[in-house]
Amino acid sequence: MSEHLEVRVEDGVLWLTFNRPEVLNAVDGAMMTALASELEGARARDEVRAVVITGTGRGFSAGADMESLRLAPEHPVETMDGANRVIRAVVDCPVPVLAAVNGIAAGVACSAALVSDIIVASSSAAFLLPFARIGLMTDGGSSATVAASIGRARAMRMALLGEPLSAADALECGLITHVAPDDEFEALVAKLARRLAAGPGLAQSGIKKAINAATLPHLEAALDREHSGQRALFTTADFAEGLDAFAAGRKPVFRGE
Repeated sequence: MSEHLEVRVEDGVLWLTFNRPEVLNAVDGAMMTALASELEGARARDEVRAVVITGTGRGFSAGADMESLRLAPEHPVETMDGANRVIRAVVDCPVPVLAAVNGIAAGVACSAALVSDIIVASSSAAFLLPFARIGLMTDGGSSATVAASIGRARAMRMALLGEPLSAADALECGLITHVAPDDEFEALVAKLARRLAAGPGLAQSGIKKAINAATLPHLEAALDREHSGQRALFTTADFAEGLDAFAAGRKPVFRGE
C-alpha cells in the first residue's frame, strides 16, 4: 500500500484521498496500485455503499509524478499499468464512485476522475490532458471516456493542444456532473456521497453496468491501444526531450524521433 493514499470508511462511504499536497498529489505506480486495490476490495465490503476519490490541498492530482518518470525506464510503465487497473476498478466497482475534484485534475488522475460515475468539481478546478506536452499520447482510457462524453472534436482539442478545461466549461459540455463554489464544494460532496450510500444498491449497480455498456463498449480496446502506443512512445527521443524540458522549465523542441 502507499503512504500517500488516505483510506477511511464513514457512514457507508469509502473515502480514498490522495495525500501528497506538496506536489499537488502527483501519483506514482504505488499510489495508483493502492487506489486500485481499495476499489477492488470494496466489492467484498458490505459496509461500503459508495466511494469518493479526492485529493488534499489545492489539487485533485497533477497526474504522474514527473520526477519518478525520469528516474528509471520502468517507472512510466508502472504508473500506466496502475492507472489502467484503477480505470477498470472504477468501472467494475458495484457501488457508485464519486470523484470530488477539488483542484487541477491532470493526466492519469484526470482519466480516473472522468471515468467515475458522479464527477463533482470545485469552481476553481480544471481538467487537463497534458500528455502531448511531453511527447506522449493520452492513456488511462481517456481516448474513449472523453470522446464519449464531449465528442471527438472537443476531445481532440483537449488531447492535441493540451488545453485545460475549466470546471464551468466541463459542466457545460457534459464532461462532469456538478460544479460548486469552492466554499460549498465539500458540503455538496458530502451530501451526494450520503445520498448515494443510502440509495438502492442493487439498482445502482445495474444502472452502472447498463450505462457503461452502452457508452463505453470500446473501453478495453482503448486501454490496450493506449498501452501499446504509450510503451512505444516511452522509448522515443521526444519523450526524453519532454521530460528534460519539463524539469528545466523550458519549452520542448520535438523532432519526431
